[in-house]
Amino acid sequence: MKITVLENIMEANDSIAEEIRGKLAAHQVLAINLMSAPGAGKTTLLEQTIQRLKELGMRVGVIEGDIATTRDADRLQKFDIPIVQINTGSACHLDANMIRNAVNSLDCSTLDILIIENVGNLVCPAEFKIGEDHKVMMLSVTEGDEKPLKYPLMFRESSVMLINKMDLLPYTNFNIDEARSNASRINPHLTIFALSCTTGEGLDAWLGWLTSQLMKKHGNEVTRSRTPTTKKM
Repeated sequence: MKITVLENIMEANDSIAEEIRGKLAAHQVLAINLMSAPGAGKTTLLEQTIQRLKELGMRVGVIEGDIATTRDADRLQKFDIPIVQINTGSACHLDANMIRNAVNSLDCSTLDILIIENVGNLVCPAEFKIGEDHKVMMLSVTEGDEKPLKYPLMFRESSVMLINKMDLLPYTNFNIDEARSNASRINPHLTIFALSCTTGEGLDAWLGWLTSQLMKKHGNEVTRSRTPTTKKM
């Protein structure tokens, strides 16, 4: 019975995820599901990414997922972009139903890229499709190079792994070659970028991948005017 209930939950979630994907595709919006353990640097990456994308004339929206508070969304207010806050209460992940409500509150015709910052967790977020085009997993050098082997689903489901906080590498025992090897064993197709949101190292490569994915989906010039909004859910 428990297995049947779980299957029904996941089937319902996946159906809603397809609905979201269809709505975003209709407006050629690239959706990124950004995942990591707490403290890996997702919001700092968002700050750097949004600034650079705006300089390129791209229109960005963000859905912020947290168990409590609006602190991460508050940090992004300075960019004057559409932001929807989702507080999950006790849930350790975002699911498709939460994202559907958030997407329905946005004007997708004014967006090129939608970045969803998932709840900090290395397990549950990877289990739920939320209508994204790509899952992007961030691993910081202050964690451990064995994480891909300990939490394989997160790495298996992702298109990209970002190894963050490279400026701190000399002060840790993190082995970047081991991390790359472990991740590639789990997912041979995983694209891996090493970067530092503090120094800017590696951000150009990350932005290059992101814009290339947008152009594959969009297929034309993405510089347009937009009307920002901010909402809380």
